[in-house]
This record gives sequence, structure tokens and C-alpha cells, in this order.
Amino acid sequence: MTTVVETQVQYNTTYMMSTTEDYMIQEEDWDRDLLLDPAWEKQQRKTFTAWCNSHLRKAGTQIENIEEDFRNGLKLMLLLEVISGERLPKPDKGKMRFHKIANVNKALDFISSKGVKLVSIGAEEIVDGNVKMTLGMIWTIILRFAIQDISVEETSAKEGLLLWCQRKTAPYRNVNVQNFHISWKDGLALCALIHRHRPDLIDYSKLRKDDPIGNLNTAFEVAEKYLDIPKMLDAEDIVNTPKPDEKAIMTYVSCFYHAFAGAEQAETAANRICKVLAVNQENERLMEEYEKLASELLEWIRRTIPWLENRAAEQTMRAMQQKLEDFRDYRRIHKPPRVQEKCQLEINFNTLQTKLRLSNRPAFMPSEGKMVSDIANAWKGLEQVEKGYEEWLLTEIRRLERLDHLAEKFKQKCGLHESWTT
Repeated sequence: MTTVVETQVQYNTTYMMSTTEDYMIQEEDWDRDLLLDPAWEKQQRKTFTAWCNSHLRKAGTQIENIEEDFRNGLKLMLLLEVISGERLPKPDKGKMRFHKIANVNKALDFISSKGVKLVSIGAEEIVDGNVKMTLGMIWTIILRFAIQDISVEETSAKEGLLLWCQRKTAPYRNVNVQNFHISWKDGLALCALIHRHRPDLIDYSKLRKDDPIGNLNTAFEVAEKYLDIPKMLDAEDIVNTPKPDEKAIMTYVSCFYHAFAGAEQAETAANRICKVLAVNQENERLMEEYEKLASELLEWIRRTIPWLENRAAEQTMRAMQQKLEDFRDYRRIHKPPRVQEKCQLEINFNTLQTKLRLSNRPAFMPSEGKMVSDIANAWKGLEQVEKGYEEWLLTEIRRLERLDHLAEKFKQKCGLHESWTT
């Protein structure tokens, strides 16, 4: 007599509720086909066992026979704890049948608490080693904890995983992922998934569509050696089966999603950290540049003011004209670059404060005496001294011009008197 395993996963999202009935009808029909096909049962047994062991090894244990090793409920509870990260009720340690049933019920209750409705799967069947019920229960666990949370472009679970595979393998020749059975028979889709994320592991250009067993074994070996994804399928079983088991393929492919999605998330996080570090480095650079420009500008002002405050008059018009020429050179050549530095300093300061504010960082406080207001005051003092120096120069030059004019008039009168005396 054939027992039909019916599993139904309840999703909380509106999207999944809208397609639940059609989807579950297909799943139930698929299960009935599955239970009549020993090849699918063999594939599921191998795949589900490897999937369970990939998690159980984190707790230092594993299973050999999927329907026997879960009968007492202890490793089943441990598996749920590992994949969920939560603690289950303390298991019964006894070896009596009712102890085993109690432990399996604790595991089933935990699965139900995650929004999964178990139909026709009872603790007694698991304790009795019913392989079909056990496989149905493990598939329910895989569906809930490895596939349901997959989300790609507003599609989730099986559809999300399929869309992810299609997006990743789209650029590859001879790959057309439309389902989780026939589309994977030649092994190229698995190799494309690996090459898309780790092109250093597989030379896709050397793969041939007429070598499905070679392609599949290449994918299995590379995934196990470099991606820490255990071998869950046999190449010969997939190739020699008209329609490979969908659940076995989905389980194996979901491991690639979690391996690569985790790497992508880690890369995204790393990029985010690098971006933050780059912003911080840019902020540090602006701070250092501000301090340097402020120091150089204040030092130039400090050196220039004494020169402008020097009011020692020269005795000749030529010497005073040279002073005026030096002052004009100062205004035309030496001062303009400092004006640009002062503007750049203010721009850097405002830019830096904006960046810090957007990054929720404290405002920048320059060293003592190097605030924008300090530089503005020093610059104002420079321009005042500069104005006074220019006025003094012009006054002195006019004074010397009058003296030269008077001296010339005196010289002319002296010449007239000398002529008259002679």
C-alpha cells in the first residue's frame, strides 16, 4: 500500500497566498509520482542525507541511514537547532518508544511553530522508520529553512530560486534553466553557476554539452573541494533518469544560492566598509589639508605684516620708487595665490563639515588659533596694515617730490644770484 506524503508550507506574504492552491496541487501530484518511482526515492535519500549531514557536522555528528537515525528524535531535534539557531525543549533521554515519540513530537511542534502545516506526517511513522514519511518531513524542513526565505526581485521560495538561477546563467551558451529537473541533466547549468561566481575554478569554454557525466562530476567535485558544498547527487542517476527528482535538484542548487548569496552579501558589506573607510580617509585628508593650508597662510601673514609696518623712509626718490614697485609686485604677484588659498581653505572647511554631518560624525574643530574666524581676523589685520603702508608710501613720495621741486627752485635762484654777483 502506498502512503501519500502531503506537505504544505504556509507563507505569510500576500504574494504567496495568491498562488498557494495551484502550487500545492502541483506539489501533491508530484509527491504521488515520487512515491511510485524508486529512482526518485534513491535520489532523495542520498541528497537529503548529505544535506542533513552538511548541517549536523557543525554539531560534530552525522547520520548514515536517514530513516533509522532520526527514529529517536535526538538528531532530528539537533538538526533543527543547528539550522534555526534556536533552542528546542530539552529532549527525553529514555529509550522507550514513548520517549522517542515525545522527542519527534517536539521536533514536529517546532516545525509547525515556524508556520509549516504538516499533513499526514506523525511522530509514530518517523519512530517506526517509515522512509517515505521521513523523506517528506525532511523535504518540509528543507523547504522551510533553505528555500522559503530565498527572495529575488519580489519572487520567493521555489520561484525566487529559479529566477536567481536564470539570472546567473543567462549569459552562458547551451544553458536554459526552465525548471529543476531536465534543465540540469547535462551539468552545464551547475558549471555555469560556479563559473559566474568563481571563474577561476572552472574553464567553461572547454565544457561539452555531449559530456553530461563529465560536466556533472566536475561541478560536484569543484563544489565539494572549494565551495564546501557536499556531493548530494550521482551523475549517473541524473543522466540515466528521464526526469531527475525535482526536490533533490532544488535542495542541491539551494546550497549554491546560500553559498554565493552569502559571499555576495559579504562582498557588499565589505564594499560598504571600504566606502565608509574611503569617506573617513577623505575626511582625514581634508582635515590635514586644512591644517596645513591654515598654518602656511597664517605663517605668511605673520611674515608679511612686519614688512608692511616698516615706515622707515628712504632719503632719495629713487629708493622710495623702488619701495613702491616692490609693493606693487606684492599686490600683483605674491598676494593673489594667498587669496586663492584662503578661498580654498574656506571651501574645504565647509565641504568637510557637510561630509561629517551627512555621516553623522562630530563637526571638525581645527587646532587652536586656526579657526576660519582666526584666519579671517588675521587677513583683515593684514589688509588694514597693507592699506596704511600704501598710504604712507604715496605720502612719502609726494613729500619727496615737493622737496625735489623746492631744491630745484633753490638751485635756480642760486644760479641767478651767482650770475648777478659775477
